[in-house]
Amino acid sequence: MKKTIKGFGLLLLVLVLAACQSTDETNTGSATEQRAHSESEKSDQEVPKGVLIEGLAAHYHTGDKIELTAFLKEEAEGGHWLWYSRASSSDEWEMISGQESAGFTGKATSEVAEIKAVFYGEGKGSEVQSAPAEIVIDDHHVHDEATTQIYDGYFEDEQVADRGLSDWEGDWQSVYPYLVSGDLDEVFAHKAETGDMTAEEYKQYYTTGYKTNIDRVLIKDESVTFFDGKEEYSGEYASDGYEILTYEKGNRGVRFIFKKTAGSEQAPAFIQFSDHHIYPVKSSHFHLYWGEDRKELLEEVTHWPTYYPSNLDAEGLVRDMLAH
Repeated sequence: MKKTIKGFGLLLLVLVLAACQSTDETNTGSATEQRAHSESEKSDQEVPKGVLIEGLAAHYHTGDKIELTAFLKEEAEGGHWLWYSRASSSDEWEMISGQESAGFTGKATSEVAEIKAVFYGEGKGSEVQSAPAEIVIDDHHVHDEATTQIYDGYFEDEQVADRGLSDWEGDWQSVYPYLVSGDLDEVFAHKAETGDMTAEEYKQYYTTGYKTNIDRVLIKDESVTFFDGKEEYSGEYASDGYEILTYEKGNRGVRFIFKKTAGSEQAPAFIQFSDHHIYPVKSSHFHLYWGEDRKELLEEVTHWPTYYPSNLDAEGLVRDMLAH
């Protein structure tokens, strides 16, 4: 279940480092660190945003390694780096001990982060910083019993609530190319360890499910853009309600449906989302159905193109799938 609390001050690695330091060590840090810590208390408006942070994943699982790199927008000679965190946007920034280079390394815990990198140049007032970066922890199956039942497809009709397109807003990539390249073979082997099919049978099952020529979907506000190779087309979509489906195994699912109101002729008349959630919540991945006939789409249960955040590489995608 996704927990979105802005803050990184209690990150496990930082706690371990802090526990290893005495009070005297904390109070007698280098003059450079003390100056930087003091200057970090300035308002964000006083420090220009001249730093970019790369390496941030869409979300992390508890225990994942977090590796970030800070870059200056404009080159500078000399100076040094420090990283800061805070528990929420209303809290003061605090320097993270032991992180004094452009590279940041930490470990994800149940705490979620807001972190920034600051570069201090040699001249007074020459520091520049990044915009705050959020570290989102999404452990998927860390659910209570009721939520687990919903995820598995067992729920009451009255628990279902309509959802807006904003739940799926973002830049999404198809997982089908990763299946074709063999990157997902580890996932199928893992499923075979406890499932009722062999790894090869799982791969064939998911090949049928994942297959698509739409390798990217971009969703923003009411607009959905489909990328088919080098070709792209967009449509504006509005909610057309939802339908509750019952599957052969007895469990159920919900299709949240959107109807095109404007846009390219190539854009489908209907799109339907399925992501195991049954009420408003930000999606971490989803199955997408599209076509011209609303009812006909509801009958499709073997072909379900699946999309994950576009900033996940093969390693991140496999890690995410193994967590399910």
